[in-house]
Amino acid sequence: MKKPLLVLFDGSALVHRAFHALPPLSVSKTGEMVSAVYGFALMLLKVINELKPTHYAIAFDKPAPTFRHQMFEQYKAQRPRAPDELVNQLGRVRQLIEAFHIPIFELEGYEADDILGTLSCQASQKDVETIIVTGDADTMQLISPKVRVLYPRGRFSDTKLYDETAVNQKYGVRPEQIADFKGLVGDVSDNIPGVVGIGEKTAVKLLHQFGTIEQIYTHIDEVAPAKLRDTLKQNEAIARQSKELATIVTQTPVTLNLDDCQFSQYDRNQVTELFRELEFFSLLSKLPEVEE
Repeated sequence: MKKPLLVLFDGSALVHRAFHALPPLSVSKTGEMVSAVYGFALMLLKVINELKPTHYAIAFDKPAPTFRHQMFEQYKAQRPRAPDELVNQLGRVRQLIEAFHIPIFELEGYEADDILGTLSCQASQKDVETIIVTGDADTMQLISPKVRVLYPRGRFSDTKLYDETAVNQKYGVRPEQIADFKGLVGDVSDNIPGVVGIGEKTAVKLLHQFGTIEQIYTHIDEVAPAKLRDTLKQNEAIARQSKELATIVTQTPVTLNLDDCQFSQYDRNQVTELFRELEFFSLLSKLPEVEE
């Protein structure tokens, strides 16, 4: 019997990345814009054909503010709203997901990352290996012996599979220290402030010495030089809040039901019909067969 492999897709991140990475593409008969749908379909097929998952699911952000916005009003405040050209393609993306019979998870007050964190945690408890497919580096903190992350390297479809060792090589810290790292250096993409004056090298050094932001403040008198110690003391509230903003929640109220996530439920005929309607003729040969 094939060992189970759950693939979790970060729908919001992948669709946005596809939209910005690929040139405009439209259906010749109607003029409907479908470049983000095409890019998403391309990534979906690449993952299915290369990783051969037994189970899959997808998470999306909801448009409403999350608990992070309530905690820190400026969270992601610098991000422009999604352009209409992208928003108008989301219905087709969902149509594609439903044709593949991929369960969709989304939750008011939480981000897709939090859902992915919860589902991957539940999968680990069931002794099921998980690969998270995303364009969002925040999910690196979810990596564990049972969880890996497939992340773009450069071009949209060029990806690298990250495990604990790869995270350490990239950031200089362990996956479970990523939120502490961002708590110290901040995160421009999410508008998380961090501690002004602390760069990546200093953050890595502090985390190697103390382990977490909480332990840094427990042993604050051991921090040297004095200037760094004073900076940390003056910015303690910001450092702690920044870590909380950067930390992915793994206890959201969603439940992983593996029976609902089986890849074998994928409907090849339905997907073929949709691909023809969208004029994705080049993708038809990439469609996997359904194993009986």
